[in-house]
This record gives sequence, C-alpha cells and structure tokens, in this order.
Amino acid sequence: MTDAINTKTTRNAIFLVIVASLGYFVDIYDLLVFSIVRLSSLKDIGLSAQEITDKGQFIISIQMFGLLLGGIIWGIMGDKLGRIKVLFGSILLYSIANFANGLVHDVNTYALVRFIAGLGLAGELGAGITLVSETLSKENRGYGTMIVAVIGLFGATAAYAVAKFGWRNAYFVGGGLGILLLLLRIGTFESGMFKNVEKSDVSKGNMFMLFTNWERLKKYLFCILIGAPLWYVVGVLISFSDKFGAALGAKTLIKPGDGIFYSYIGIAIGDIVAGLLAQVTKSRKLTMAVFLILSLVSVHFYLSDNGITPERFAVLSFFMGCTVGYWATFVTIASEQFGTNIRSTVTTTVPNFVRGSLIPITLAFNAFNAKYGYIKSGYIMMGILTAVALLSLSQLKETFGKDLNYVEIS
Repeated sequence: MTDAINTKTTRNAIFLVIVASLGYFVDIYDLLVFSIVRLSSLKDIGLSAQEITDKGQFIISIQMFGLLLGGIIWGIMGDKLGRIKVLFGSILLYSIANFANGLVHDVNTYALVRFIAGLGLAGELGAGITLVSETLSKENRGYGTMIVAVIGLFGATAAYAVAKFGWRNAYFVGGGLGILLLLLRIGTFESGMFKNVEKSDVSKGNMFMLFTNWERLKKYLFCILIGAPLWYVVGVLISFSDKFGAALGAKTLIKPGDGIFYSYIGIAIGDIVAGLLAQVTKSRKLTMAVFLILSLVSVHFYLSDNGITPERFAVLSFFMGCTVGYWATFVTIASEQFGTNIRSTVTTTVPNFVRGSLIPITLAFNAFNAKYGYIKSGYIMMGILTAVALLSLSQLKETFGKDLNYVEIS
C-alpha cells in the first residue's frame, strides 16, 4: 500500500513538473514575441524608423507595467485562493490577449493589448515555481525548478521560429498554445502545504506583511535586485541590438530577433549548469555570484566588439545568455525565503518586479545615452546593476535544503 501511494505521489509530482514546464514555455513565448517581431510589426502598421525605436520602448514598458501589476494581483490570489486557480486564470487571460494582438493596426491598441497580455503572463511562473517547490522534496526541488526553466526558455526559440511566418501569425499561435495548455492543466493538483494553510486562521496573501517588518522587506527587495541584470541584458542590450550594432560600426543590420533566439538557447543551457552547480555546491548564493560576475564579462565582450557582424552577434548573444542563465535559481531563492502563507505572493511578484524594473532601467539608460552614447551607457548600467545585485545577494541567507513548511507571522 505504501509503495503504491509513493508511486502515485511520484507520478503526480512528475506530471506537475511537466505541466509547469510547458506553462513556462508558453509564458516565455508570449512574453518575448514582441521583442522578436518589434521591427516587422511596427513597420507594418506604418511607423517610421525613429518611431519604431520610441514606440517600441513605449509598448514594451507598458507590457512590463502589466507584468508588475499582474504579479501583485495573481500573487495575492495564489495565497488566498490557491496556486491552481492562478494557473488557469492567468493563462486564459494572456491567451485571449494574444489572439487580439494579431488583429491590431495602431500603436495605442497594440500597447493596450500588450498590457493585458502582461497582466495574464504575470501569474504563470510564480504559481508554477511555488507549486513545484512545495510539492517536491527539499533535496530535489532544485532539479524540478531547473527543468521548468529549461523547457520553458525554449519558448523563445519557438517564438523566433514561428515569427518567420508573419508577426500576426506568431501572436495567433501563442494564443492557441495557451488554450491547449489550459486543457492539459485539467487534473493538476493543489499544493499540500497550501491546503494545510488554507484551513488555518493565519493571514494569507497579505502583501502588507512584507512592509510591516523591516527584515522581511529587506529580503524582498534584495530578491528583486539580484535578478535585475538579467532583464537589462535581454530587454536593452539584446532587444535594441540594432542600435548597439550601429554604434559599434556594424556594416549589416543586427537583428534583435536573432539575439533573442540565441540568447535564450544560452539561458536554457545556463539554467542547467546553474541548477547542477547549486546541487553540487549546495549553495544557490555561490551559484548566483558566479553567474553575475560572468555576465559582466560577457557584456564587456559584446560592447567592445567594434565592427560586429551578425555571425559574431549570434555567438555573443549565446554567450551572454549562458551567463545570465540563473533565472530558475533566482526565482527559487525568492520562493525559499518566505513562509507558505505569502510564498505565492513573493514568488509571483519578485520575477515580475524584475521584469517591470525594465521601465526604470530603460529610463536610466536613455538618460545616460543622451550624454554618453550607447556603448558607454551600456557599460555604466551593467556595472551599476551588477554591483547592486552582488551587494543584495550578500545580504540574503542561504536557503538550499531549507524546510518550506512554515508560515510568516504578522
């Protein structure tokens, strides 16, 4: 009887990891499809070269604001109503938004729909990682979150491949994948830790708990800051590589879509290495520190490559992707820092606040760019973000192997 129960539990855990992985696959597909089709889609709706840059930054900022706001909403719902309900609700919202995105013909509608898509996308990763972290054993949850991230990140390569058949079709396919995933989600089970807390009187999904205790607030802010360099690399250095390429004297147009494709292959590989390194060293902090330093090195190679060619850009994008492949490790650290009653709130809001940080990062970069130009500004921002991330990391406690079956007391 015990063996049968253990076998069923193992099967359920494996199914949960697979479903969470495919969910993150669709999440990344839909999250990055705009960066991949930015040039072609904005040109197609009649924008000039300068408008493509300006309005492109506007639209991606609006999308990231949706992620930031959605992270709060879905995170709180995950702690109050359950992780499974968030997975269903979020994917339905961003699937509908992506179908609508394939029908837009002007910038304002484009931005509005990407905002709605951002709201929906915000719930996927946090709920999935929370479920996996609370379901797998403390010794194996690192492997589970690593698998989720690796499979999920290949959503970027799928978006790149589908975009070749037209930017509108890329959005339609994203919506269709979401609906298929929604059907697959039928049969997934709720976290046992959440069920235990659900029956208790403890405060659940109370985000104010993060602000009424100084130690909790510091942990929360540090968790956000350690992930910021990754989104700077993807959201600025690679997403606007056409501008960086011109500043480096490229003779041929450097295409951001190519950079997204190769960088996310690198990120997937980096996530495998980071996950295994954390398991071997039994330290997520050490793993994060190694990758943060390596990412600084990779960005230097990119920003110093005068006369960059599309071929060299592809190699450098892959290299940069490998060195920022700490996404799963970073999100797992955030999930392990807090109790079950606010874990979904934290695990959902932290990665989305990191994504949302692209808004102030872009504003700061533009301010530096107006004075120093693309290349110097690229160095300045990467240096600042890496220094802040390393300092924040040093203030967090090691959580590898930590028992997560506890609650936060207000």
